[in-house]
Formats: sequence, structure tokens, C-alpha cells
Amino acid sequence: LCLPEASKGEYVPPLTRIHRVKLVEKRLLRHTGVPRVAVALACLAATGVGGGQLLAQGAGIEKAIDAYIAPYVATNNFSGQLLVMRGSKTLYERQLGWRSRAPEQPMSSDVGLHIASISMQFTAAAIMRLVDQHTLTLDTRVAEIAPEVRRAEAMTIRNLLEQRSGLSDINARADYVEILQQHQTPAALVAIVGGDSLLFVPGSRYVHEEHSAYNLLALIIERRSGLPFAQAMRRLVFEPAGMRHSGADDDRVSSRVTLAQGYDPAGVYAVAPTVPHHWSAKSGNGSIYSTASDEARWVQQLFHGSLLSASSRSAIVDSASTPVGYGWFRRPNKRFGEFAYSMNGRAPGFASYVVYLPREDLTVIAFSNIYSSATTAIGDDIAAIALGLPISPVALSTHPLAPDTMGIDGARFTFPADFYQSNATLVFHVIAGEMALAWPSGDRSPVIPLDRDHAIDRAYWEPIAMTRDATGRAAAMTYDRFIGTRAPDAAP
Repeated sequence: LCLPEASKGEYVPPLTRIHRVKLVEKRLLRHTGVPRVAVALACLAATGVGGGQLLAQGAGIEKAIDAYIAPYVATNNFSGQLLVMRGSKTLYERQLGWRSRAPEQPMSSDVGLHIASISMQFTAAAIMRLVDQHTLTLDTRVAEIAPEVRRAEAMTIRNLLEQRSGLSDINARADYVEILQQHQTPAALVAIVGGDSLLFVPGSRYVHEEHSAYNLLALIIERRSGLPFAQAMRRLVFEPAGMRHSGADDDRVSSRVTLAQGYDPAGVYAVAPTVPHHWSAKSGNGSIYSTASDEARWVQQLFHGSLLSASSRSAIVDSASTPVGYGWFRRPNKRFGEFAYSMNGRAPGFASYVVYLPREDLTVIAFSNIYSSATTAIGDDIAAIALGLPISPVALSTHPLAPDTMGIDGARFTFPADFYQSNATLVFHVIAGEMALAWPSGDRSPVIPLDRDHAIDRAYWEPIAMTRDATGRAAAMTYDRFIGTRAPDAAP
């Protein structure tokens, strides 16, 4: 029934596989009258999706997801919008928590949430629309549009989209906090880094999130469209895609647009309004606001719609050569046993996640107005629930454990050179009755104790586990995939 998969070693893009299945469906319908659902079941079985997984999409899926997400909402680790779709069918949709807590105003489906780095998907889409309009090409040299950028003749539009430009990262600057406190334009942001030496030869390597590259793409959109960035995004992407509740925040959002207030974790269990900043300082890389339903429309457009030409869509979704680009992570996913597209975002007050599994045509979106990376774990777990796969939910509780349940107050653990902060020594402290983890950078992460040996770093939503010696003393600490060894305790 299904066209055969690629021969061993041959890469067949996920979108191509979807089109193959749809082609078979049409042929069978025309020549044999076989119902579409029968074709779908047979093809899904042939590609490894079992009947038990399909059964998970019955009436029980809402109950299962509701039970899963309830502790996150109750403990102030999620507030926002959740959406699960298979194809164009909505399997699950909820608006949870509060868009504003003072005064209390509940979240609703038309409330826009800032989606941070997921914004790059739409900046890339606007560029591809300009490519389709023959205003530029992926191989256009940046010097043709922004000659003021140092070594602009060496980099292309493709380098920027794939985060291979070599531009220095504006977010890594010592004065970035001050940059956020002022209204910015794409030209002003590019001017800040445009004179810096390149970090590497464009195209020679990839850097995770070249924020400056997407600031520069925003400027290119302005200069090629002749419109300010926010207007260009509306004209090129949001209006034609039917995304009525989405836009670029240039600090001048219409009063008719309802946006959620952002909140940051305050200690282990509470939240507080985030410090205001200018979203215009994130133009191109993090200034978009949207809703879960609008994001779902975009996913449908990208993989099944006509907003982009076939060649532009292929540049985004059918490339196996670069694991990141165009606002997406594009790589095999062991948990789901297939190639997956995903992206997460985090900016003060907000966190977001979207994952698309092409074999099942499954989309999961989690947008939150709490600054916590829990959205990534939530989105992947909900995708697993929808597919009938096992999950191991975090044991969150509204009945907090004692702050030093793990017996590690004052304990110090040193990590290797490849840790997030090289050779870092992390220190646990009980402060005002709550556990916190101190980093060499000066940051402090609230730590949620789960039991004697396990906890969650609330800020980054990373698991923490203790390994103990024969006396019960914590001798080593696992943080994510890294292991830190116990260092001598500090002198009293």
C-alpha cells in the first residue's frame, strides 16, 4: 500500500515521505475505492506506528493530558496555551492559568504570548517569501543589502538563516541588559555588532542561535520590502497565513491587541512580574507574539500549504545537512523514532515550544507566560501521550518538601570543562527557607526538591540527581547529562 522507504543509506526528506503517502491515498481512492482511513492505518503500520498508539487519540487523550499538566499549573510552572493536532484535526486544546494575575484575568485562546526564539521561524519565512518574489536569493551576498556590516561580502542570506554567518552574538555582550532597556530598530541592533570581527569564516561552522544574524535578517527584510519590520512581517507572513493574533512587537503594539503579562519564577514555588524591557531589541530573533492556534496554522502552511513555493519549503524542511536553521531544529528524535522538527524559546517572562512529527503529522504547541524551560519537557511528554508512548512525569506537588530534604545545604560540586559553564563549581544554599543553586556567573537557580535524591532546577528545568557514598553523604551530582564531583566544603 505504501511506497517503499529509501534504500539503505538513502535520505528521503520527511515532507517527501508525506507526499508519497498522500499520492498513494489518491491513487487507491481513484482505482479501488479503498477508504482513506484504511490507507492511513496501513501506511502508519508500515512506518512503525502501532494500533495502541492510534488508540491514544480517543476520548481518553484529553483526560490524560489534563491529569499530566495539572501539577505544572498548580505549582506555577506553566500558564498559557496548549494545542495538539494531527493533520488539521485538533486533538486537544486548553488555555490554562492567567494572562494577568493582578488583576486576575484568565488566559484565553486569542491572547498573544511572546514566543522568544520561535520568532526566527517567521523571520525566515518572510525572507523566503522575498525569495519567492525574486527580491533576493539564498545566495545573495549581504554586502548587496547591508554593506556597512564588516566582511558582508563574505556572507550570504543562506549563512544567516542557517546560523553560520560568524557574526558576534549581541546577546552575549556585557551591555546587553542596557540594550534591552532602550527602543531599538534592526539598523540600530546591526550597528552594535556590525563592525566586530567575524568569529569564523561564514559557512564554515554553525553556532547555536546567532541572535545577531536574525537581527540582520530583520534589517534585510526592511530594506528589501520597503516597510518597517513589524509591517513587513504582517504583510509577508501573518496576513497571508491567516495568523490574526500574531505580530512583531516593535514597542508600538496596538491597544486592540491583547498580550499576556510575563512572569518570572520567584523562588521555588511563586512567580513575579518580569522586569519590563523593549521587545524591539529582539527584532528578528525574539520579538514575535503569537497564539498556539496561530502557530498551528503556520505549521500547516509550512508542511501542507501554499504560502511558500516548493523550493522555499524544501529549503526549510527537506535539508538533512544542517541540524538547525530557518528557526527549526531538524534532526532524528530517538524518543519518537523518527525525524522531528522542533523549536523552543525563552525570554524574560515567557517560554515556548513547538514540535512537529511528520510521520504522524502530529503538532504539539506549548506557549507559557512563565519564564521556565518546562515547556520543552511538557511538549515532548504530551506528544508521547498522544502517541501512546510511556512518560515519566516529574513528581511536582503543591505540598512542598523541606528545603534541605536532600541534605546538601552548602555542598559544592565541580563539573568538567564541557559543562555549560566550563569547570564550574555549583553550590547549594538554603536561602529564606528555599533551596537555590549558585552558579559562577552569579545566577541563582531555584531548586525544587522532589525526594531525598532528586530535584529540578526550576530556572532551566534540568533534572538533578545525587549519588551517595556508604555513609549517605552526597558524593556526586548529575545535572542533565553531566556529572559533578563533590568538592571540599567551604570553610565556615
